[in-house]
Amino acid sequence: MVNQTATTATAIAAAAAAAALSAALPANAADPIPGSQAVKNVVLVHGAFADGSGWKGVYDNLTKRGYRVTIVQNPLTSLGDDVAATRRALERQDGPAILVGHSWGGTVITEAGIDAKVAGLVYVSALSPDAGETTAQQYEGFAPTSEFVIETTKDGFGYVSPEKFKAGFAHDVSDADVALMRDSQVPINMSAFGTKLENAAWRTKPSWAVIATEDKAFDQAMLIHMAERINAKITKVSASHALFMTQPKIVADTIDQAAKAVSAKNR
Repeated sequence: MVNQTATTATAIAAAAAAAALSAALPANAADPIPGSQAVKNVVLVHGAFADGSGWKGVYDNLTKRGYRVTIVQNPLTSLGDDVAATRRALERQDGPAILVGHSWGGTVITEAGIDAKVAGLVYVSALSPDAGETTAQQYEGFAPTSEFVIETTKDGFGYVSPEKFKAGFAHDVSDADVALMRDSQVPINMSAFGTKLENAAWRTKPSWAVIATEDKAFDQAMLIHMAERINAKITKVSASHALFMTQPKIVADTIDQAAKAVSAKNR
């Protein structure tokens, strides 16, 4: 004979768990997963002045949790080129994916994230323009960042000043690692910051944001404003702009949370 009380209690517990996971979704979540697959793919998009190797800690953490992780290598030659590189990575996914961007990578995932395979977006101290806006416009009205200095070459590519690199980009990174980051910089074509976006994936995809509270590349108010505008679920962490390297567990935890939340929403 079935114990009706136990059955009812189990049903209530299951419903409560489902409701809790659903509540983890940001306000802009709307049927984010194609089909009914759980999200086990993650695509990581680096920002300017860096390459994909900085994601190693996040990669290691997520792969240990069973995720299939792909790291995009942006050419940083134009917004269009970086979006194309990200789309190529998305094409190789075998199901829905969480798309993650650091810094300039946020602009890239905002444009590329309309792809049907993208189930959710994670912004790691990242930019998030709207359609019709440029990346440069996001800085308007916010305090300048005196410790983050960009030097531009004659052909229009930008590097972070070597003398300011540690203070402006990665003050919580060891001197040896900072030296490697500084000397292996990938310059960005500065014209990319003036390119208008055609799409804003955060308008239709659920979003999360990890904000470094000691970030010297962006005004803190700017980071919070951008995250709140896209209705992202916000996590703050004491870190420099290089939080994608220095805080891999916090970043991986947020990505994991995003994947589980969107997976539960579509069950």
